[in-house]
Amino acid sequence: MRIVLILLVLALTACGGGQAVAPVGTYKKPIKTSTKAVTAPAIYTVKRGDTLFSISWRYGYDHKSLAKINDIKSPYTIYVGQKLRFKSTKSAVTKKKYTKLTTSTKKVTTTTSPSNKRLTWRWPTSGKILSTYSKSAAGRKGIDIAGKSGQSIIAAASGKVVYSGNGLPRYGNLLIIKHNDVYLSAYAHNKTLLVKEGQLVKAGQKIALLGRSGTQQNQLHFEIRRNGKPVDPMRFLPKK
Repeated sequence: MRIVLILLVLALTACGGGQAVAPVGTYKKPIKTSTKAVTAPAIYTVKRGDTLFSISWRYGYDHKSLAKINDIKSPYTIYVGQKLRFKSTKSAVTKKKYTKLTTSTKKVTTTTSPSNKRLTWRWPTSGKILSTYSKSAAGRKGIDIAGKSGQSIIAAASGKVVYSGNGLPRYGNLLIIKHNDVYLSAYAHNKTLLVKEGQLVKAGQKIALLGRSGTQQNQLHFEIRRNGKPVDPMRFLPKK
């Protein structure tokens, strides 16, 4: 029996070319983060932390259109438990009492909303471009910029912070800035958010620290949306 075992070991070694044979196992591939808009439900129930802008962003809607469908007036205040529709109906929207969404007690600047003047864009951070925009490819609705953990993220243009949080799946710590009635920009996967909802920011102002929340490597995912629809940020950013 011992001779048989020795011969079997020698045979296996010979088949391996004198090298140890790696065990067979299941190896998981890195998870690719996707930022494509998901299909909107017929009715969405507002949760704590939601804003009209974050809900519109999640489902690829223009916030003005969603507000009109649900008879919500500027400054687009919504409430926990409120039911939002994504298609207009002939019936009037029922008025109910809701628990008002809590806001930060930290003082923020909430003066006049951004105007519709021409925007001058700038790069939100420096680094190698990892992924570019694609109109057809899922998950490529903006650009991904590599960087070091903690490096500065700045506002690409002046505007008002309309979302600051981590309630949108796959975006991690996210900021959304409204620049005017047409354009919004988003900054995802941040390590730390430095500005609050309702705060006015200037172009070039430091708004976050780069990180890897919601992804597997340090990077900034940056999007620009025109009337709720993603557009190629490279068309707006200055050439390097």
